[in-house]
Amino acid sequence: MAFVTKLILFNKPYGVLSQFTDQGSPTQRQTLSNFIDLPGVYPAGRLDRDSEGLLLLTDDGRLQARISDPKFKMPKTYLVQVEGEPDEDALSALREGVRLKDGMTRPAEVKRIDPPDLWPRDPPIRIRKTVADSWIKLTIREGRNRQVRRMTAATGYPTLRLVRWSIGEWSLHGIAQGQWRLSE
Repeated sequence: MAFVTKLILFNKPYGVLSQFTDQGSPTQRQTLSNFIDLPGVYPAGRLDRDSEGLLLLTDDGRLQARISDPKFKMPKTYLVQVEGEPDEDALSALREGVRLKDGMTRPAEVKRIDPPDLWPRDPPIRIRKTVADSWIKLTIREGRNRQVRRMTAATGYPTLRLVRWSIGEWSLHGIAQGQWRLSE
C-alpha cells in the first residue's frame, strides 16, 4: 500500500497558535486543534499568533522541511497593512534588503496595493484618525522570527495587520477564515 501525502491549506485566524496544544498557559488560547481534527499532520513552519492567513500542515517530514527550511528559499507572500504610506525609499530598502539586529534580510519583492478584499479581523486593528494606513504586497524567501513586522518597522512603517497569502504554489484563494482544505 502506497503512502499518500496529506497537505492541508489552513486559513489561520488572528489569535490562534500555530500548534495543536497550549499546555502550561494560565489562560486558554485557541490552537490548531480548535479547527483541524486530522491526526498525524503537523505545521510546516509557523505563523505568529497575531498574524493571519495561510498555514500549511502535512504528514510528510520531507515536504515539511522543504516548505519551512530557509535553504530552499520558498517564496512566502504577505498582504501587509502598514501605518503610513511607504515612500519609494522605503520600498527600495525592502527590495534591497533591510538591516535587522540579526543581520541583513534577503531582497524582497514589494509593491503598493489597493486594500484587499479580506475578512474582517477580530479584534479590528487600532485606527488612528491622524495617521493614514496603506497596504503592500511583500514576498520574502526566508523566515526569520517576526521578519515582515521587523522589516516594515525598520523602514519606518509599522505593520498593523499581516496576512500570509501564499507559500510557493499554494494560496488562500477560496479558503474562508478558520477553514481548511486538502491540496489536490
